[in-house]
Amino acid sequence: MHMQLLNTDRVVIFDRTDFGASNISLPNNQCRNNPNDLTLKIDCTAHSVEYDVATNSIRPLNVFTDVWCSSGAAMPDGSLMQTGGFNDGDRNTNDPRIENNLYPFVFLNIDGNLFIFANNRAILFDYVTGVVVKTYPTIPGGDPRSYPSSGSAVLLPLRNLRGGANITAEVMVCGGALKGSFTSANNRNFVGALNSCGRIRITDPNPQWAMETMPLARVMGDMVLLPNGNVLIINGASAGTAGWDLGRNPVLTPVIYRPNNPVELRFEVQNSTSIPRMYHSTAILLRDGRILVSGSNPHAYYNFTGVLFPTDLTMETYSPDYLDARLTRVRPRIISPTSQSLIGYGQQLSINFIAEGRINRDLITVTMVSPPFTTHSFSMNQRLLVLTNDRGTSANVTSLGNSNYQVRVVTPGSNSLAPPGYYLLFVVYREVPSTGIWVQIK
Repeated sequence: MHMQLLNTDRVVIFDRTDFGASNISLPNNQCRNNPNDLTLKIDCTAHSVEYDVATNSIRPLNVFTDVWCSSGAAMPDGSLMQTGGFNDGDRNTNDPRIENNLYPFVFLNIDGNLFIFANNRAILFDYVTGVVVKTYPTIPGGDPRSYPSSGSAVLLPLRNLRGGANITAEVMVCGGALKGSFTSANNRNFVGALNSCGRIRITDPNPQWAMETMPLARVMGDMVLLPNGNVLIINGASAGTAGWDLGRNPVLTPVIYRPNNPVELRFEVQNSTSIPRMYHSTAILLRDGRILVSGSNPHAYYNFTGVLFPTDLTMETYSPDYLDARLTRVRPRIISPTSQSLIGYGQQLSINFIAEGRINRDLITVTMVSPPFTTHSFSMNQRLLVLTNDRGTSANVTSLGNSNYQVRVVTPGSNSLAPPGYYLLFVVYREVPSTGIWVQIK
């Protein structure tokens, strides 16, 4: 239900604790003794694992409270902070008179304020003073986009980082469910999902939504920023909403969105997958450019047989077209700096890489991607920055001979552009990214 890639190339995965025993035992006769658990008071099985990408193996982890519907973030030192949950994992003071929109779409704006989108509208919030700085227009159509309508959203790649006042931030919200779909689904009437996306420049003085149409309607989809700046839209259903047994008609076809193309050329349908990924499915970017996809639990408790969409605990990887074997010779390979290197803000950074043959230097870019905590169709803290040189233009590339090159860029200038922590750094040529290296900015 929840995944976070760490700078060790391991993925921490959470499931709920109150579905009963899992199939993985805790080591050394460990048991979770919790009188508040709704199913098992004493549970000796794991409800969290650490997945090692390199060895394709897992290590059981113990959690002491129910992490279902929780949130999380990778901290500046690389450790994982997990917050909230359900039942004994819920530590807030609930007022039954208040109805909440769960999982709003939240992004750090380049001015240090928070862009917060819930239901069908958004604000810019100064979290230091507790003041709403700006109220944005309602998304056209007025239909809800956050849980349980569960569209998804991304902060599109941040570019022109040396451009001062010319830096813009743009948010894209895609899919969701028509108003009233949750009530209808509970009455066994599964309304078709939304096929629209809205883009808004949140830094504009008078921001307005620009609407686009996806090739496929989708609710409970995941939007993943790829190293080349494109967006993968994957998972979900074409009818119903999020919630127990409330989704229908799985969407097995991923879509690539190219934000810099002309409007009519932005969406591209990809090859279909075979496993329905419905409520409680996830997708995250790995260092080698693949997407790790997992989960699907549309029912209360594990239910593997005799239902329309059984619980699915498998993991698989999705390979975007840039990993096609025919593009191997195009793919750059970073030589230096080495992974786990420390970088500062606003500093010159030289990256040595290998690329076969004579390259077009104008088609080389360098990107930094933060690893998000992903759950419920949203990737928290997902962020991609396109680095430029000290003049604010495309990266400087120098040939070092024998297919060796050096690209020089400047790191982001502030923690509002790039919060401190670990990022995956990629060299991209003709939209084909290298394997990433981990860098820590602080």
